[in-house]
Amino acid sequence: MADTWSIIIPDRLTGPAELEQSVFGTRGRVTALGAKTQAEIQGRIESADAILAWHDLKWDATQLEALKRCKAIVRVGAGFDNVDLAAARRFGITVCNVPDYGTNDVADHALALLLALARGLNGHNRGSKESPVGWTWGKVPTFRLTDKKFGVIGLGRIGTAAALRAKAFGMQVGFYDPYKEAGWEKSLGLKRYWKLEEVARECDIISLHTPLTPETRGLIGKAYFQAVKPGQVLINTARGPVLDWKAFTEAFVAGKISSAGFDVLPDEPLNREDSLLKRWLAEDAEIRDRLVITPHCAFYSDEAVVEMRRKAAEEAFRILSGEKPLNALN
Repeated sequence: MADTWSIIIPDRLTGPAELEQSVFGTRGRVTALGAKTQAEIQGRIESADAILAWHDLKWDATQLEALKRCKAIVRVGAGFDNVDLAAARRFGITVCNVPDYGTNDVADHALALLLALARGLNGHNRGSKESPVGWTWGKVPTFRLTDKKFGVIGLGRIGTAAALRAKAFGMQVGFYDPYKEAGWEKSLGLKRYWKLEEVARECDIISLHTPLTPETRGLIGKAYFQAVKPGQVLINTARGPVLDWKAFTEAFVAGKISSAGFDVLPDEPLNREDSLLKRWLAEDAEIRDRLVITPHCAFYSDEAVVEMRRKAAEEAFRILSGEKPLNALN
């Protein structure tokens, strides 16, 4: 009988990982450590045949070198910026992710942030508490979505799902993604922008859906905001560092960006000493209805977490069984 594989879940989960164990059955033994720091996993992961990694820990060259038996690291999620892909390849470790589990959830969340801003939900919710009347015409900024130009930056799975949702709201939808082959726009009925400055200059609303890579870090920066259409709405459910926070703050305070909805920030948890976020936390009247922030939860639904965990385990099972993985990154 073949040896039993050791599958380690270093972070996030504790106790019996029954869902993952059901995927491996008698072929593997799944152990969840629930670690919050790198120090907590030292001496506990070196014999792993596969790692199911969440996003709380970093997997750099030093950490990877200690994995003498490991054949696979599967990110339990879509983002993979916490894993050194090149180093993993040097050590013979295949790195995969689960890119499709939260497609619907994140796209829904992007539109929810936009709808909250468009319909002034924060302000009207507050007004309902403060006054029996509940609201005063024009006090809370609201705007119509129909016929607005909605631009998607990064037309992957989630970006495509967001684009289709925006079309359903009657918006004119376009995208910027230099990696999509020519003609992709025809299949979806979208307008294509070939330059970042073009989508910045023309669109009323921008929704970010790029992964975080050396190329996309700070992509939405000073040059972008110099070209931006005045009064643009900015939505980010991708990765915080895709946005140059200093450049954004200047554009937002100046009113070049009229409102913004973020599920991700450059620093997480959010930096409570940041000048703009201090004002947001203090319910500053000038910005409180223009800025909506959620705590990196766009990926989450009860169904999404089950799908994500199951697919991560299945990917590791494929690799350990000698099969080709579905979503290899390196």
